[in-house]
Order: sequence, then C-alpha cells, then structure tokens
Amino acid sequence: MRVLSYNIHKGIGGRDRRYSLERIIEVIEQANPDFICLQEVDRHVRRTRYHDQPNLLSRYFNAQGSLYQMNVHLKTGGYGNLLLSRWPILEKHQVSLRLNWRKPRGAQMAIVETPEGPLHLVNWHLGLAEGERHWQVDHLLKHSLFCAQNHLPTLIVGDFNDWRNKLAKARFLPMDFHCATAPASRFRSFPAWLAMGALDKAFYRGPLNIKHAQIWKTPASRIASDHLPLVIDFHLKDAVRAVEEIVSTEATQASD
Repeated sequence: MRVLSYNIHKGIGGRDRRYSLERIIEVIEQANPDFICLQEVDRHVRRTRYHDQPNLLSRYFNAQGSLYQMNVHLKTGGYGNLLLSRWPILEKHQVSLRLNWRKPRGAQMAIVETPEGPLHLVNWHLGLAEGERHWQVDHLLKHSLFCAQNHLPTLIVGDFNDWRNKLAKARFLPMDFHCATAPASRFRSFPAWLAMGALDKAFYRGPLNIKHAQIWKTPASRIASDHLPLVIDFHLKDAVRAVEEIVSTEATQASD
C-alpha cells in the first residue's frame, strides 16, 4: 500500500506563483497512491478561482473515502486538510489543534478498511512555533478519540513544520512511535526547488511494516507547490505474515 502526504500550497507554485491544480494532480497521479493526505487545500477562495478543490480532487481520483477539514476561514471560503482513500472509511473524526490566538490547525483521523485489515490513518498540519507543535502532538496523542484506536496500526503523516526535528525524541518516542522519515537529511522537502527542511514527516506504531519511504522529486513536483510530496510504501504486518504462511504451506505441499 502507498500513502502520499503533500502540502499543495493551494495549488500555487512555489517559484512561479502560478495557480494550477492540474500540476498537483499530475504529481499525485505519477505517484499513484492508495491514500492521499493533503494540506493547504482551498475551497471557494478567490485566489484559486473559487474552485472546490476537495470535490475536484475527490472526483478526479475516484476516492471511495474522503474527508475535508477547513481550518482557516477567509472572507470567502478557506483552506485546510484533505484525506482521500482508495478504500472505504469506516470511521472518521476531526480534531482542532488550535492553541490560543494562533492560526487554526487541525488533525484528521480515519479508520480505513484496507485489503490487509483496518488502518488508523492521521493527516495533520502543525504550527510554526516549537512550543505550539509540542502542545499539538500531546493534545492529539492523548485525545480520547485517538486513544480509542490504540489497538490498531497507526500511521501519522503531514506537514510537521519541525525544522529542528525535535518532536521524534521529545513526543513520539515516549508514546512508542517510530519515525519513518529518518534520518532527516534524506527527507528534505521544503522549499521544493531547493529543499533544505525536512518538514513533511511520518510516524507509525503497531503492526505496520514500512517498506520504503522517499521524498518524491520530479520535474513536476519541483514546480507544482512549495513543498515536495512524501511517499511511503507499507504493509500491515498481520497481512504480510498471512501471505508468508500461505507461501510456506504451498512450498511444503509441493515438496511432499
């Protein structure tokens, strides 16, 4: 299975400042993910021609499950997070991560019925201040809606804005989460045209096997947004174990 996490910057190119949702679609389509986790997705905003980006993207990719969370409200419309899934979403929740007067932020939580079993998938966009980010991680990981899914394999992706890479040891490691995007030097995603910061990250917990993780660097991704996408290939371990057992049994029967 493949998940793509991508801050699309409303579909506005990082260098040419040109709006083109088609370029974002091209980047996503090249990666061919099963789960699409986006940040900074516009709906009905003047700068993006009043497009309903969540609806356009959901329809284009024929998503069987979709969830949109508008965090920042403007005079007309606003922007936020979008989660699309190739498979049905059994349960969905959205949690505010706003701290005091700072810009509204949020997290999306979805239980997806994958061919390998249920997956707890989280998509979020954290704040710009370090103290704010630490509070946001604590707030979600200790939230009752999140804790109710502790028995499931969990994957958290998004724009962490964690320039100094402090969250892994300080917040995630004590909660038994592993980092899928380490070392940070291999996962620099911002700015897209000359990536220096590893802002787009992934953490996981439970029976989940990360096969490969990479920053998706293509000619299209370098101009479509100010971030590069993060792409992760993974399996649920129970499903992998079941396949191995089937292969082993067939091999034994063939030798008898």
